[in-house]
Amino acid sequence: MYRGLGTKKTHVKDTLKATNLDDKKLDDFGIEDSKKFASHLRKISKPTLIVANKIDVEGADKNFARLRERFSDIITVPASADSELSLRRAEQKGLIKYSPGSEQFKILKPEELNERQKNALDFIKKDIMGEYMRTGVQFAINIAVFKLLKMNSIYPVANEEKLSDKKGNVLPDLILLKDGATVTDLAHEIHTDLAKGLLYAKDLRYNLRLPKTYQLRDRDVISLVSASKK
Repeated sequence: MYRGLGTKKTHVKDTLKATNLDDKKLDDFGIEDSKKFASHLRKISKPTLIVANKIDVEGADKNFARLRERFSDIITVPASADSELSLRRAEQKGLIKYSPGSEQFKILKPEELNERQKNALDFIKKDIMGEYMRTGVQFAINIAVFKLLKMNSIYPVANEEKLSDKKGNVLPDLILLKDGATVTDLAHEIHTDLAKGLLYAKDLRYNLRLPKTYQLRDRDVISLVSASKK
């Protein structure tokens, strides 16, 4: 039943314990019991993040304050997707230097900016980044992936010395795995044949040999050693 809801058995067990319903049969649940159970199950199995977009619109700051007050138990991130899009387009044209999620940008070609573009960038710098530090888009994604979903970023490489793939690209791939994932899980994520012949892995940051059952940590740089390497 719980699998159809996209939840795990551990979620159900933890919810029953947290709501003091573990000694009560499901058929004996009252309305309040069911509400309490469903509310807690949803909370731990489907973590929620509020992205308060259009923070650049006049009066949005007041709405943002109301959101934070009303949903004080949920992370609320102010965001301006329009500002993020403008910065990325300007960066693609070589007008500015900007990386998604950064707290600042640098104008590279001021002479090529028209008055409208100058005003837009000035607004983003003062009213968005100056007030909220960033546009919020990439920050919201990072919160969802790393804090709520508890994913780890793993860097698999083929060349141990150059930390690259077979073509020489340095740290070419980033694979997101849930907290608790093992070396074997990483191998399966790359290729089933690689997992079948997996012998061990190497932690290239600390020059350590890792067993197949080793639980990977965020930002691990890993080389997989397999009898059937792909």
